[in-house]
Amino acid sequence: MAFVVPTLFEIICLALIAASFLFQLWFLFRRVYHLIGKNNANLLETSFTPPVSVIVCAKNEADNLKKFLPAVLAQNYPEYQVIVVNDSSEDDSEMTLAQIKSKYPHLYFTTIPYDRNFKHGKKLAISVGVKAAAHNYLVFTDADCLPASENWLKNMVCGFAPAGKEIVLGFGGYMKQKGFINFLTRYDTFFIAMQYMGFALSGKPYMGVGRNLAYKKELFVKNNGMKNHVAILSGDDDLFVKETSTCKNVSVVNILEAHTYSLPPKTMREWLTQKARHLSTAGYYRNSIKYELFFEPFSREILWLTALIMIIFNNFAAATGGVLVINLVVKIIIWQKIAKLLNQGKLFWGVLLFDFIHPWLLLWAFFVNKLGRNKKRWK
Repeated sequence: MAFVVPTLFEIICLALIAASFLFQLWFLFRRVYHLIGKNNANLLETSFTPPVSVIVCAKNEADNLKKFLPAVLAQNYPEYQVIVVNDSSEDDSEMTLAQIKSKYPHLYFTTIPYDRNFKHGKKLAISVGVKAAAHNYLVFTDADCLPASENWLKNMVCGFAPAGKEIVLGFGGYMKQKGFINFLTRYDTFFIAMQYMGFALSGKPYMGVGRNLAYKKELFVKNNGMKNHVAILSGDDDLFVKETSTCKNVSVVNILEAHTYSLPPKTMREWLTQKARHLSTAGYYRNSIKYELFFEPFSREILWLTALIMIIFNNFAAATGGVLVINLVVKIIIWQKIAKLLNQGKLFWGVLLFDFIHPWLLLWAFFVNKLGRNKKRWK
């Protein structure tokens, strides 16, 4: 077979394919691969069990408090309190909390009264909860979250055991249900978890999720709480971690018993609204983080689009098709191992569907956030 001299257009496409593929590999092995084998088995041997305050912020969550709060209150842990901040709820949350407290005396709850002239976000509720906390070690979850086991709290607190650790990042997944939206939600959550956990393990922590997060009260006080970003609706978890984290003070706990599982959005509109709120804080990350998080999906799209152009219209179809296959195979191998660590079953196969379309869905959510009205309430 005669050697084909590539045209200038083909050279440009091949260069883009090579650069994008190399960046994808670099990102996988520099940022994501660290999660493999990091199951924190050594932490399980520690006897580190300091008194803990668990903080739950709830807004119109009476039904979820009935379903999920008892599991938070029945943890296998020697000394802890659970603080629920009832944030201006208009349902039966206060009555529900009073009924639960009669069975669990270590539950403390307080209510932020409704004021139609004063709109606020979740950060006020968190600040109220932290102020009420009797202990230095704080663990956060949401009212619609179910701990994976009665050892959830003990395993999360183990993350503080190594010297100098002030923040513990946990995995907060979504419950498995039928349908495309559930699959998309769980895939997106799995993908984001691989990123923020992988970045933290590689020395560049930038976020956590409020569904399963822990930090010290003294760190909150030292940082003046969330004063620097109090006007931003979201960011009670990721912007606080961004401000207070260092390459040495963050632990990642991915023990199966330390996970939490939340009720997922039921419609595409709900997912877009939720995702748009989360994306609204990305612009406040450190520049080096923003560049990497931007170039990962951008390089992925460049790889797919230029490779498909070459496959359809060019003499280099076999080579470019091979690059796409190698890229997917490497991801599937790595993600399968991480999915096992995070108890996500066969969700890793979603890469075959979402590797190309996921960035477009995120772009859609980004524009939903930009074009939507600036809300002042977190729910």
